Amino acid sequence: MPHIAIDNDLPGISGLLAQRPDTGAPLGDLANALLRAPSSLSPGERELIAAYVSERNATEFCSASHSAFAAAQLTGGEELVRAVLADPATAPVGEKMRALLRVAGEVRSAARPLSDETVAAARAAGADDTDLHDTVLIAAAFCMYNRYVSALATELPADSGHYARSAQRIVAHGYRSGHAQVPVS
Repeated sequence: MPHIAIDNDLPGISGLLAQRPDTGAPLGDLANALLRAPSSLSPGERELIAAYVSERNATEFCSASHSAFAAAQLTGGEELVRAVLADPATAPVGEKMRALLRVAGEVRSAARPLSDETVAAARAAGADDTDLHDTVLIAAAFCMYNRYVSALATELPADSGHYARSAQRIVAHGYRSGHAQVPVS
């Protein structure tokens, strides 16, 4: 049961965004900028980073949402996403993505500078300043989104098809169409 009164039946962060559109709209805009705006990383790759951070933060709603969003946009789909969440070191992703997932994991673990070794490994794998910037910002933002969802004990969807339907909306329309209806984290 959520720790605050939610006057809608939307699960996870969707209910929180609908409850407080004054804060929900900017949070949705941030997610759209991080995950859908033009970038050197594809939307699917950025969703995979969000799913990975959310999984490591044990935020089921966010992990399941962004896993579905990544799977809908990446070759390899659900199988690839499951492999990354289980062990990015052995998952069938390129070295650059593997290195960026290590960056995301380090950002998630503590608020401190990335290690020189992690940055050097990412650069050696082909990551540039934009890749590093975007990965760090996605990981940091999803730590916030995860804490928002988890701290207020939001509900999980009752319908098992929720995540797949949400993925269709995200792929087609991004995070700006109907903040209250589209899960962010």
